[in-house]
Amino acid sequence: MSSVPEIDLSELERLLATGAVLVDVREDDEYADGHVASALHIALSTVPDRVSEIPATGPVYVICALGGRSARAAEFLRGQGIDAINVAGGTNGWVDSGRAVVVGDSPV
Repeated sequence: MSSVPEIDLSELERLLATGAVLVDVREDDEYADGHVASALHIALSTVPDRVSEIPATGPVYVICALGGRSARAAEFLRGQGIDAINVAGGTNGWVDSGRAVVVGDSPV
């Protein structure tokens, strides 16, 4: 198991209210079907090519459907010097908890 730090959905919700950066690494169709507001979409397979789009200062929170892909992405980003933190529970947990999502391919 990797040593990638994790936060839960309640902590993510609190951090997003303060302007935290969230990256959603799910596939295009998953993102369009519903994502956390403000989440920047960078599919897992494109993360290595799009690292420059991810802020290199301050923490970056990474989310997927359940937490597996985002943990892999966070581990990769940490290797690039980015303070990436996995979101445990993922977007599925966010939806299951009754929190709002944005539908479509725009972050908001």
